[in-house]
Amino acid sequence: MRIAVTGSSGFIGSNLVPLLKEKGFDVLEVSRAQGLDICDWDQVKELPACDIVVHLAARTYVPDSFDNPRDFYNVNFSATINALELARKWKAKVIYMSSYFYGPPQYLPVDEQHGLHPHNPYAETKLISEELCKAYHRDFDISCTAFRLFNIYGPGQTGMLLLPTILDQVKTGRVVLKDPRPKRDYIHINDVVDAVITEIESRNEGFDIYNLGYGQSYSVKELVDTLQSFDELSFDVEYTNEFRKGEVLDSVADISKIKNKLGWMPKTDLKAGLKTLI
Repeated sequence: MRIAVTGSSGFIGSNLVPLLKEKGFDVLEVSRAQGLDICDWDQVKELPACDIVVHLAARTYVPDSFDNPRDFYNVNFSATINALELARKWKAKVIYMSSYFYGPPQYLPVDEQHGLHPHNPYAETKLISEELCKAYHRDFDISCTAFRLFNIYGPGQTGMLLLPTILDQVKTGRVVLKDPRPKRDYIHINDVVDAVITEIESRNEGFDIYNLGYGQSYSVKELVDTLQSFDELSFDVEYTNEFRKGEVLDSVADISKIKNKLGWMPKTDLKAGLKTLI
């Protein structure tokens, strides 16, 4: 079985690809690091036949989506339509890494039936892309599974996200953060990769959507307190108590659907997951 992985050099892709190869799959890496641009159809249409397209490639940093919305819409839409066209050409299945776009939760935990309220350009691009997947299933019978990913973390993650930011400050011995209250559902990269492989090996057909989280939320303060409990780390922390307008104070994934239909369960709890970071 040949599996095309778009965004293969990104955070998820660089963890997924080695395990796929280890399991004996023929992996086609589609990323700019490999000289392939998923947004360029002239390149994509020349790719060899594949059985599954795991579509990870996207622009993802939310603040940048406000500064460069045209780029986010253009890249994320183009990448998805080309991934779907590649799947249509070879009658392949698509596994799409979607996102959280439920907005402020109306109830907890949040299941897949919760209303959809994307509240930034990035989330809107992911919802549009998910709708494209649904349309290609309806119109061209392309099997597709969309994972609505909550807050992913793990070794090798970079950028201005919360945990990499905290860990960069830990090295200085002093961590300064704003609001200690917001709670999020954090899922370790190993569990995300395991969910993708579980779906590949299931050989399911049709269209389906799954929440992908741990099923429990933790506050910023709980994250920091856990890090401070490790003997390997020593740092002071200060909260400025700057509260962001419209802040979502809690979000928890209802993962009963993926447990029941795929038999998947997250294995890495927060303390063990944070330990992998240090």
